[in-house]
Amino acid sequence: MTVEIQTVNRLQSLLELYRSGYRSPVVDQTVGKLIALEAKRCRTELQRLTARLSDYEQQYHMASADFYQRFRKGELGDDMDLVEWSIFWDMRQAAEKRLAGLVKQAL
Repeated sequence: MTVEIQTVNRLQSLLELYRSGYRSPVVDQTVGKLIALEAKRCRTELQRLTARLSDYEQQYHMASADFYQRFRKGELGDDMDLVEWSIFWDMRQAAEKRLAGLVKQAL
């Protein structure tokens, strides 16, 4: 069994316990800390990705969002730089989505 499956199974067990009425301040605090830690890690990743995107924006004199639209339409070609830029954009979008989900859960 992979670590990911074990983690999902453990989280499901906790969820089932809580749905049945179980409460634990230790679990509450631990889960809160885990979410805060993941959010911090996500923010750090976003800063790193934003810096990489900024490098491309300066080099090509174009905002990443504009670039990405044009790149997806096939207007800019497929140079390795552009492929990497699009990958960094996708990674940043995914990180923003993860962070939004974590922040939502922290409220």
